[in-house]
Amino acid sequence: QVQLVESGGGLVQAGGSLRLSCAPSGLSVDIYTMGWFRQAPGKEREFVAAIMWSRGSTYYADSVKGRFTISRDNAKNTVDLQMSSLISEDTAVYYCAADRFAGSDSLAKWQSYDYRGQGTQVTVSS
Repeated sequence: QVQLVESGGGLVQAGGSLRLSCAPSGLSVDIYTMGWFRQAPGKEREFVAAIMWSRGSTYYADSVKGRFTISRDNAKNTVDLQMSSLISEDTAVYYCAADRFAGSDSLAKWQSYDYRGQGTQVTVSS
């Protein structure tokens, strides 16, 4: 049974940094497209970043480009999201997701992912 467990969320001041980690069980991150999504109160869930199963290509939402970095550690079987220069608009519940074959044309869509985590709260205080 596949499970995705997010960790690393918390409260941080604007301008600060936070590192989220996703630790799947039952799948290997090196052969899955792994994505991060977020949902702020009263808003729809949105794409944040993804790393593709092939070649490890990375993709980012325009709102986080240059501030967030997604990476994977095949040895630890984890996928991290390093978040820097955080702003209040980054406050949300962050979700990890995995899919075996999500490609560049579908990885930004929540519905494309077969497996999803429960989320971790990130709160940025201004």
